[in-house]
Amino acid sequence: MLRFFSIEQGVIKELEPLPDTPVEVSIRNAHWIDTINPTPQEQNALAKTLNITFPDSVDVEEIETSSRCFIDSEGLHVHALFMSPNEGRFNTVTVACLLQNNCLLTIRDEELADFRLLRLRARKGQVACDTAKQLLITLFDQKVENHADMLEDMHHQLEKLSAYVLEEDNSDLEEAVGRIARLEDANGKVRLCLMDTRRNISFLIRRLGAQNDERESLREIVLDIETLMSHCTFLFDKINFLMDSTQGFINIEQNQIIKTFSIASVVFLPPTVVASVYGMNFNIMPELHWEWGYPFAIGIMLLSGFAPYLFFKHKGWL
Repeated sequence: MLRFFSIEQGVIKELEPLPDTPVEVSIRNAHWIDTINPTPQEQNALAKTLNITFPDSVDVEEIETSSRCFIDSEGLHVHALFMSPNEGRFNTVTVACLLQNNCLLTIRDEELADFRLLRLRARKGQVACDTAKQLLITLFDQKVENHADMLEDMHHQLEKLSAYVLEEDNSDLEEAVGRIARLEDANGKVRLCLMDTRRNISFLIRRLGAQNDERESLREIVLDIETLMSHCTFLFDKINFLMDSTQGFINIEQNQIIKTFSIASVVFLPPTVVASVYGMNFNIMPELHWEWGYPFAIGIMLLSGFAPYLFFKHKGWL
């Protein structure tokens, strides 16, 4: 799928292709071309019109700096990580950005919240920019803002989870461990995306040849990233504390169970000894033919069982 946008009077607007209009015409008229899992025909049209080699998924996913940020005869290439929610978890998706003259081409395989929000703002005329270069800066600025919202949401979830684990009596600790693990995973991926964005911004500052106001915007984004990185570290510390506390409560519960079994074994051990003594097969046993032998043995067993129980109760171990 291809979506086309143009810059008109300082704002970005979405272009609606006219019926029977060749896609090459829309490509030439656009200042921003957003591609989502394009078909081979769309890839060929983009490659032919823009005179580029359309990258494959392996090239896009390369992690080396030299492979993710570079300049060649086709233009300026930046491969950036974005967050993508998937069934309650987050995945990282790489988006290839190509800045060529006054045209920005973004290539991705799936829908992302950052681009969906940018399109919504563009339809309302809220994305101000004069060049495709400024649009790329705006995209990274919005990405950082969305990461800030994610961290704020994770902080709220962590506060609720802390109250659930530390204050409620009948909390499901095993379920809490799973929720903590998901928050830790999401926080780690947000941190990874922020580190990737900082690297991309540093590359743009060095190679973009931006004007003073554009460089100032890029530096402000870097400062925002540094602030969010500190917040990620704070969340990691809080998550680790909560995980340790939850595991401590689980250990206390398990120790309580083991303690109960240990006391029960001690309580039943003396009666078992008495029963074992009178279960021996000897011809001469004084109590064997005694009229009160059976009640006597039962009494000793009960007394030997209640004595340890009363002792543990007195010590406060029960």
